Amino acid sequence: MADLTLLYDGACPLCCREVELLRRRDQRHNGEQLRLAFVDIDAPDYDPAAHGGISYAEAMGRIHALAGQDPSKGGGDGEVLRDVAVFRRAYALVGLGWLYAPSGWPLLNRLADGAYGLWAAWRLRLTGRPPLPELCREREGRCRI
Repeated sequence: MADLTLLYDGACPLCCREVELLRRRDQRHNGEQLRLAFVDIDAPDYDPAAHGGISYAEAMGRIHALAGQDPSKGGGDGEVLRDVAVFRRAYALVGLGWLYAPSGWPLLNRLADGAYGLWAAWRLRLTGRPPLPELCREREGRCRI
C-alpha cells in the first residue's frame, strides 16, 4: 500500500515529467518499499469512486493526492490532499522534503498556495491543452464542472 497516491494528468507533459522524477526518486530513496503510487486521471478508465470521489473535473483543475490509499484494491478512505500540500508530502516521502518545507510556514503557505492557484488556472493553456469544459465534453459527460 502506498503512503500517498497522486492523481495526475497523463496528457500533460510537465505533469508526466514530475511524475517520472518522483518515481525515480522513490525507487532510489525507498528501494523496494515504494511510498508513492500514481493514477492517471486522463485515462479512459479513471474512476472517481475509487479515488476519494474526486471527479475528473476536480482532478484536472488542481492536483490531488490520497494518503494511505491502495490503488490496487480500488481505493480507500485516505485523507485527501490538494495543491501545494501534495508536493510537500510527496517530496518528503522521497527524501526531498526540504524543497517544499518552507511552503508550509505560515506566511509562505499563503504565497505558495496563491502561486499554485495561478499555475493551476493556466496549466492547460500553458501546456497546449484544450480548456477544461472541452476536455469534459470529450469525456462524454462523465464529469461535472
